[in-house]
This record gives sequence, C-alpha cells and structure tokens, in this order.
Amino acid sequence: MFAYLVIREEANWSDVFRLIPGQTVTIGRAPTNQVVVKDERCSRAHAEIFMADGQWTLRDLDSRNGTAVGNRLISDSEDYHLKPGDVIRIGRSRIDFVHDLSHVTRDGASGGGDVSTRTVTEENVDPTGDDSHVFGEQEAATITHRRGQTRLLRPSLDESDTGSSSRLGPAAARLARLAFELAQASDIEAVAKIALEGLFAGTPVDGGAILLSPDDSDKETIATDLQVVASRSDGKKQYYRVSPFLVSTALRDGEAVLARNVMGDSTLARRDSQGKIHATSVICAPIRCDGNPVGVLHLYSSIEDRVIEPDDLEFTLAVADTLGVALSNLRGREKLSESLVKFRDENLQLREQLQVQSEIVGSSAVARRLDEQIARIAPSNATVLIRGESGVGKELVARAVHFSSRRKDQTFICLNCAALSESLLESELFGHEKGAFTGATERKMGKFEAADQGTLMLDEIGEMSPAVQAKFLRVLEGHPFERVGGSKAVQVDVRVIAATNRNLEKDVTTGRFRRDLFFRLHVLEIIVPPLRKRPDDIPELALYFLKKFNVGGVRKILGLTPDAMEQMHRYRWPGNVRELKNVIERACALADSDYIDAHDLMLTKLATTGDTSEMEIGGGYKPESLSEVERRHILATLSATHWNKSQAAQILGIERSTLDRKIRRHDLAKRSESSTR
Repeated sequence: MFAYLVIREEANWSDVFRLIPGQTVTIGRAPTNQVVVKDERCSRAHAEIFMADGQWTLRDLDSRNGTAVGNRLISDSEDYHLKPGDVIRIGRSRIDFVHDLSHVTRDGASGGGDVSTRTVTEENVDPTGDDSHVFGEQEAATITHRRGQTRLLRPSLDESDTGSSSRLGPAAARLARLAFELAQASDIEAVAKIALEGLFAGTPVDGGAILLSPDDSDKETIATDLQVVASRSDGKKQYYRVSPFLVSTALRDGEAVLARNVMGDSTLARRDSQGKIHATSVICAPIRCDGNPVGVLHLYSSIEDRVIEPDDLEFTLAVADTLGVALSNLRGREKLSESLVKFRDENLQLREQLQVQSEIVGSSAVARRLDEQIARIAPSNATVLIRGESGVGKELVARAVHFSSRRKDQTFICLNCAALSESLLESELFGHEKGAFTGATERKMGKFEAADQGTLMLDEIGEMSPAVQAKFLRVLEGHPFERVGGSKAVQVDVRVIAATNRNLEKDVTTGRFRRDLFFRLHVLEIIVPPLRKRPDDIPELALYFLKKFNVGGVRKILGLTPDAMEQMHRYRWPGNVRELKNVIERACALADSDYIDAHDLMLTKLATTGDTSEMEIGGGYKPESLSEVERRHILATLSATHWNKSQAAQILGIERSTLDRKIRRHDLAKRSESSTR
C-alpha cells in the first residue's frame, strides 16, 4: 500500500515523503528526524507515524504544543489511525496524508479514487537552482508519469507493447547507435555530450543537461552534490538548472519523472504576461551505476507545440541507464589505468631488486655489526635515517631494512631528491591532478600513494627544498596530503627511510634544513661505514663483483693477483663500494690476461671524504710515528663524540674492548679526566 506525506511550508509545498510499511517515520525539528519541520512551535521529537494492524497510525511524542489532525488535537495517550485526505497540523506547518499523489491540490484538499499512473503536484521547481525562485505562483507543475524501468532495454517486448511498436522500433535503433558512440568516448565529458546529442535528436526538447556527482564521491548522492557535466539549449537561450525537488524525487525513488506545466523566474525560456518562465514539460531521470544513482539527466521543452510524451520518457530512461553503464565502464577503465601505472612501477622496482644483492656482502666485524643493527631496526615502523658517504651502499641497507620488516611483501620505492627540481619533486612525491600544470595530461599517482602499506626511501634528503620539506613533514606526522592541483585529502600508511651524505646538523644550524624535520627523521639511525673502515671486506667484495661481471662476458677472468689485492688494500677508496665495483668492471673489460693485475686497476688520487688535515701543519708534512697518529686520531674521535665510546668504536671500525685497550695504552683516560677538571 502506497502512502505519502506531503509537507507544506507556509504557502508552498516543500517535499514529498513516501511511507514504507515496517518503517517508523519520526517528525520533529531536529535534523535526525526523517521529516524535519522548521517551525519553532515544533518539538525536537514531535510525533511519529507507523503501520499498526494494517493502518498508518499517528502518535504524539509528548510534544510541547501538541499534534492536531484537522481541528482535532491528538492526546499523548491516543494513537490516531490516519485516513487519506487527513491534514496533520504542527504549529503553523501542515502535512497531508494521501494514498495517491495525484489527488493533492493547491489548497490541500484531496479527493477519492485511484488512477493507474501515480502523479504529484510540485510547486518549487527552480530552473536556476536558486532556492529564492519559487515555481507555481499561478499554476502547479504536475508530474504526470513515472518510470522505474524502460521497455526499450527488455530482452523482448511484451504483447502489450505492440501498439506502440511504430515508435519503439526507431527509438531502439537510435539507442543502439547511441550505445555504440558512448562506448567509443574517451572521457566523462565526451560521454555526456554524446548522450545529450542523441536525446536532442530523439526527443522534442530544447534544453537539458547531465548532472553527476564527483568521481571520487563514495557517499550517498544528494541533489546539492551534483555538478553540471554537459548542458545544451537550442537557439540563443541558455540552459536553466533543474529544481532540487525533482532531483531529490528521482534520486530517492529511483524513477524517471515527466512533469507538465513548469514555471519559474529566468531569462532563458518563453515568458508569460507576468514575466514568468513557462516550460511545457520536464523530464528528470536518474543515472545509475551498478544500481546506485550517481546523477540525473534533465530535459525540458519551453515551446508550446513541442510537448514531451510518455514514449520520450521511455527513451530518456533507456539513455540514462545506457549512460550509467558507459560511465561505470569509463570510471572502471580510469581506475584500471591507475592500477596499471602502480603495478608497472612495482614491476620496475622488482626488476631493479633482482639486479641488486639483497644481502650486504662482507664478513668483517663492521659488516656483522651493520647486519645486527638492521635486524634490530627492521621490525619497527619508525622512520630510519641512513647516513654515510656517497657510494657506501645506503640504498642497499634501506632494501635490507624493508625486506627484513613486516612490509616485505609490499612495495619498496626509492626516489633521489637531488635529481629533480622543486616542482617536479613535489609532483613525484604527492602526485598531481590532470591539468595541474603544463604537461599534466592525466592524473598521476605520487610515490607516497604508490608506496601505501610499503616503504619509501628518499635518497639525498638533504637536497630537498624548504617548501617541500614543510609538506613532507606533515605527511611524516601522519597528516593526509593533497595531490598537486587537487583538493581531495589522501591518507597513506608508508614507512619512510631517508638517506644522506650531508652533515644535517650543520645544515640545520645554517637554516638549510628544517630543525623539526631533522628531529622527525632522526628516530632510528644507521651509520654505514666507508669501505676504508672495513678493509677486510675488500677481497670478498672484489671477488663478488668479478663473478657478477664474468657472467655473459666474452672472456672469463679467473681472479686477481696478489699485487692487485695488495694495491686495493692500500687504496683509500674515496668512491667506496661503488668505486670498487666500477674498478672491477673496467678491469674485467680491459685486462690483457686471465688474472687482474695491479696495472689493470685504474685508481684515482682523490682524497676521501673522511680524510682530515691533521697530517698537514703549515701546509707541509711532519713525519711522525703510526702510534702518535693513532693516538691523536682516537682522541679526536672521542672528543667529537663527547667520549661516547660505543659511537667512537663504530666510527673507528673497531670493537669496544679494542678501543678501551687503546685508551689505556695511549693514556687517554687521564687526559680526559684532566680536561674535565
């Protein structure tokens, strides 16, 4: 049994609410009610209507000013059984209870009887979308037909449809051509324009538009959310927007409606003697994707001899459903394209991982301590700062942290901050929307979004500009971010590993690096020692690279001579492991025998980053014993670390117990005590 509440505010109808058996409808001033009455005499929870014994029943909820039906006041303890035509009065507001909307008239009276087509009188259809314009001051706009499903999209026509087959045949042909054109469209705007062209060719309308909810909207579609994607109007007239009432009716009931006799204020259609707009008929059809309404299709005619017929409603509803399928497919393709970009990046990362040793090569005490430190840090989700000279293998350490963590099955992405300008770095990190800047032809997912649930390594973090540092800091603190040129907040769960070869403390002092960002990054720290601090690993690394470059080579190199090994031990390796790798690769290509000899090693005379000028006094060389050099170097390291022996031993590349012995041997402890007095 259909039943409706027609709500009137002052002199105009404002809304229609359909009653559903089994559901209780509350009426009141609070916005949590299904029917909200904006009247100060209405209580927050004023009354309720429910089905009891097959009849719709009204009950007052102990309201302050009471509930009346007609001229009769309903007591708190009384349940009133509503009859068609009853007028519920709450304060100055009135609500009509009817079984058939076609029987509601301007003065609120209702008649008996029933008709096969349900209709509704609408008096607030606003063509401009502005609530200040009110329709129906002279005559009512009436919804004459409603359709939930169209016959044009049925597998086969019913016998009852044979009478209108003369119109259904051409309409089905136009619909087939339109569906083919919609399938070829490349974006939503093109789909909307094609659909409008087909509707204008197949129906007697002179204005219309397609209104959709935003692409990324995951909430229930409401009238105020809809945006005009495409509009059209014949002649010099401009499109005037559909009223919120018609949109709400189509979205709520899921039915296309055909309304007659629409009037309103605008300069866009034919005016009557009093300057009001007159549209002979209006169609508002819901556009559904996967069964859920995502927008409406609005058509109207403002010419007397061009009246929209019920068959036009059939065709419009068929186009709306076809348009919904096209939009669903198009949005699915867009999501698939974004996923393919993400998977392509992940595939590239996986290929890069296959080319990199996932375990650190080396068996020295320094390498073992580094492995132990990675094992302790990896299970945590805290930010990691990896420090070390260029070429020591900071990215390799970052990969080891990732693949030893709980995120090992997720994406690992590495980005070099020094390789991009400020604007490009921001786009790479946070992504951008289509049209955000010149060359942004499509939406791009940033590295943060692509590394969601995984790990993002930012190499050369010290080269990041102050502007990007500020936005990066907010993301590190757990705040959502927005793509460049976008307004939607994106929330991700990413573990950040930062790496640098710069002295960040010095950069903080000079203002080059944000102090708050430094402390946010400096949670867990890994200092990767240079190759000269782990000389015992040089032979193992050399043989590892030799084996790697022998694969696929024209000539196999069998090994290195003792002279070559000795020269590599004496060399300071300013380029660290990267330089060792390049030296072995070059020797494999240029060696003139089966073994790499000392003359095959092309070594530079560059000073290492860690070399100091302690050996230089006044620009000249002062001969001194190795013991004295060791004593001064250990003392300088202890002073730099404020006598933190564990940190000093790590920098020196020796065990803590060895450092204690050297401190006693060089009598450094007494010097420390005397210096602190």
